[in-house]
Amino acid sequence: MTMTIKQFNRFCLLTCAPFIGLFIWLLYSNMSISLPGTAYPKDAAAVPAITKQTGQLLGDLDLAKKTATATAQTLKKSIALYQATNASMNSIAKTASAQVGRPAKIYDRRITRKIGTPMQTIQSDNLQAQLFAVHAQNFSGYALKVKLKTDKGMKMVLGQDKYGSAETTLSAVRRYKAVAGVNAGGFADDRGKRYPLSTTVINGEYLSGFQPTYKDLFFVGLNDQMELIGGKYADKSQLDKEKPKFGASFVPVLLKNGITQTIPDKWKSSPLRAPRTAIANYKDNQLLFLVVDGRNENGSSGATLAEMQILLSRFGAIDGYNLDGGGSSSLVFNGRVVNHPSDGALRALPTNFLFFE
Repeated sequence: MTMTIKQFNRFCLLTCAPFIGLFIWLLYSNMSISLPGTAYPKDAAAVPAITKQTGQLLGDLDLAKKTATATAQTLKKSIALYQATNASMNSIAKTASAQVGRPAKIYDRRITRKIGTPMQTIQSDNLQAQLFAVHAQNFSGYALKVKLKTDKGMKMVLGQDKYGSAETTLSAVRRYKAVAGVNAGGFADDRGKRYPLSTTVINGEYLSGFQPTYKDLFFVGLNDQMELIGGKYADKSQLDKEKPKFGASFVPVLLKNGITQTIPDKWKSSPLRAPRTAIANYKDNQLLFLVVDGRNENGSSGATLAEMQILLSRFGAIDGYNLDGGGSSSLVFNGRVVNHPSDGALRALPTNFLFFE
């Protein structure tokens, strides 16, 4: 059969039509075709290397974990050891602190027992003041033991705070709101004025200049460290070296370094017995004041200076000085006059030692 060209073209068109339609559909459709991983070729050489690196990394991580665990345990032990050591050091420090204060407490108990049992005690941040009764064959009196904790615990004041004026110890105590007071140095009267005897220091200043020691006079007071100083001074530079904060003068010296001093004949019998006031110190810088009654109906005839020396030595004092006595002897404690003034009433004085809570 003879096919014309036109027939042949029609035949080819009919034969290809389905394929052309399918191509056009694929071209304009959103169909995507994903091949599985197995369809791609693998690098056989890379697989073992990756596996080896992964294994090494996992090994390093495991080693790091073990190291961190060991370090944590070591730190835990170190912390526990530190805490235990710190607790031990605190315990040692407390024990050492207690041991440091122990000798002082033992010494204080020892000297306190020598005086007796305190009648009254004042305890504060500035001081500890203990009042004792003293009884002897010929006299009775009182002892005041003072431990100064700060430089605010004690001072010496002028009567009415004026040179040439005077007031009783009780008046000074009340005016300054002190807890205790004791009469201080001697005095001289002139034209209705009452002046402190010889060298007198108030608040670190010489009241009327320095006067060299003559005859049996001495100076006694406290330095800037609140320690008792005293004795005879030939020139101002000697006393300046002691850095006096306050102090007064009188006669005579009773004890020096625990040794009784010779009492001048004049003071042995003039008077023989009388009310007395003395100031002394201990090795730990505590102060001791003795105030002895005399010439009264309570049976006290007063003490001799030798008896005052015996008392101070018996009570364990180191240095002791006789302060103004007779009608000047005054002891005020906790707002009241403790001793029995021989004049029947307290005497107005130019200087008084005061004590503060």
